[in-house]
Amino acid sequence: MIDSIIFDLDGTLWDSTDAAAEIWREAAGKYTEVKDIINADRLKALYGLPLEEIAIKLLPSLSKETAIEIMRESTTKQCPYLEKVGGILFDGLEDTLIKLKDKYRLFIVSNCEEGYIQCFLKAHQLKDYFDDFEYPGRSGLLKADNIRTIIKRNHLNKPIYVGDTLGDALATREAGIPFVYARYGFGHVTEYDYVIDSFPELLKL
Repeated sequence: MIDSIIFDLDGTLWDSTDAAAEIWREAAGKYTEVKDIINADRLKALYGLPLEEIAIKLLPSLSKETAIEIMRESTTKQCPYLEKVGGILFDGLEDTLIKLKDKYRLFIVSNCEEGYIQCFLKAHQLKDYFDDFEYPGRSGLLKADNIRTIIKRNHLNKPIYVGDTLGDALATREAGIPFVYARYGFGHVTEYDYVIDSFPELLKL
């Protein structure tokens, strides 16, 4: 029997891409050699990848080093901004978390830098729903290993992972636990253990 649920963040719990795209554009605007279009749709298509890969694919007109430099500036500015204004929570999120918390322990594992999960929790006052979280900005590990870290650190027996991208699906498979595909999110996945078309559908599984 499932005893815990580990969530991805972007495309699964919230959508912060409009704000993120604005900050990326501002940081990239300092470089005259930038030829790439930066918008929310392009960011959504890349979510689920490690941040350095997102930077390189989002800004192919630049050198790898410059793209990563823009990424670092963007992520530094993004957290204070999102902490104040928040993002867009998916419909029914908090009501569903309240009900899930009665039966399961809840966690977050996301490919993000330091402070990003914390600003999500603070902006929307959701900290009390989640027991723990992990991310490469703190651990230096990729998603599969961070999932394993959460499982080991919290002594989980039957966890599942909920995410919306192929990267989420592959990491979950590598970690050896069931994958729930959030089809309402940003990615496209063809192989999964369960699928939901809205966040509240988790209650039916």
